[in-house]
Amino acid sequence: MKILVTGAAGFIGFHLSKNLIDSGHRVIGTDNINNYYDPQLKYGRLKELGISKEKAIQFNKICKSDQNENFEFIRLNLEDRENLPKLFKQYQFEKVVNLAAQAGVRYSIENPDAYIDSNLVGFANLLECCRNYDVKHLIYASSSSVYGQNKKVPFSTEDNVDQPISLYAATKKSNELMAYTYSHLYGFATTGLRFFTVYGPWGRPDMAMFLFTDAIINNKPIKVFNEGKMYRDFTYIDDIISGIDIVLKNVPKAEKETPAYKQYNIGNGAPQSLLVFISHIEKSVGKKAIKEYFPIQPGDVPQTWADTKELESLGYKSKIEIEKGVQKFVRWYKDYYKISNDKN
Repeated sequence: MKILVTGAAGFIGFHLSKNLIDSGHRVIGTDNINNYYDPQLKYGRLKELGISKEKAIQFNKICKSDQNENFEFIRLNLEDRENLPKLFKQYQFEKVVNLAAQAGVRYSIENPDAYIDSNLVGFANLLECCRNYDVKHLIYASSSSVYGQNKKVPFSTEDNVDQPISLYAATKKSNELMAYTYSHLYGFATTGLRFFTVYGPWGRPDMAMFLFTDAIINNKPIKVFNEGKMYRDFTYIDDIISGIDIVLKNVPKAEKETPAYKQYNIGNGAPQSLLVFISHIEKSVGKKAIKEYFPIQPGDVPQTWADTKELESLGYKSKIEIEKGVQKFVRWYKDYYKISNDKN
């Protein structure tokens, strides 16, 4: 199958691309490789897929992988109304997995333009390309942040999500509405995936897993928000990829007046206390954290918890427990940054 993966140099996009390539699919990856966080990590992920930095750094130029003939990459902005349609016309994708977006809840408060351009304008451009070039199924990343301050737990896709408390969440809710409308008007299938706190090797440096591990190893204090009274449905990357793989194989079908549109939660289904999460990192690193406590930040919520029954009905099951997942991340972190155990 010929599949477009946007955000292929990102955390989830990298792992998904690798999985699809290993499964025998032909994958074309795109990413704009912005500087929201260290681009060297993004180039490092691409190198694992056989794309050198020298090739990837150029915009609008197709690069072939040095390691696998089934992978190609192009640096491209989703909002590029000239070059994105050209890509669709050239490859005639059967399916598209959109993982490209401006991420981060807190960053959206101070940098709204980046979210409007990438998450709204870029997503609209992608929908138009899917419509005009006969894509059968679009899978796109939503977020657990759409649930806002929902008091009912676990969070269900049946819950009302009309009160987002960050611009990032608002753009993700908007993506779901836009996808519904395109499925209704133009008949192609769309599936939204509400991810819950994804972590694992090659993870984002702005996420708690990376921030805490880095700080603990380097004897720096960590910021613990809401005085530590936070719970997150931490989900290991392998479980996320397993969920996406299941969704790729299950295309929504239109029924009566309902379009071919679906949403799923992808989470672990077992929220963990932030302080317990930190204790697992301390154990894996072999060192105690220096904790600094702060109030909850604007845009943050005290708890997330995924109801994954709908995805489980298709065969999904979260398998990686938090302690094992943390160990895997810390092992990758030390290897990537060449940190020996005797430096702890």
